[in-house]
Amino acid sequence: MKEPKEHCPLTMAVKVISGKWKLFILSVLANGEIKRYGEIRKTCENITEKMLTSQLRELEKDGIVFRKVYAQVPPKVEYSLTELGQKLCLIFDPLYEWGIDYIKEIRPDQLHIIATNGYCD
Repeated sequence: MKEPKEHCPLTMAVKVISGKWKLFILSVLANGEIKRYGEIRKTCENITEKMLTSQLRELEKDGIVFRKVYAQVPPKVEYSLTELGQKLCLIFDPLYEWGIDYIKEIRPDQLHIIATNGYCD
């Protein structure tokens, strides 16, 4: 089987969002609100601090998330989506709808897990 080509736009897009927690983190920021690290951490209950920090850094490096650090004690850091990140989140509605169709068709026993109040928060 051939490896995906690095210059393929679809491969690049998937690479940016791949990671166990990236889509979840993006869904937390998708409504446009600025979130502090602790707020994101509370929403992602099962994520370790090390993993959250790592995933946020990758999203920042890829230009999807903006990190603002305030020079104060205790430290204050806020996260928000960049313009590129906001454009990326436009794919969430169709992807969410596809997920519902997939669950209905392939995993009907899991219909009860479909979130009814937005993305899977």
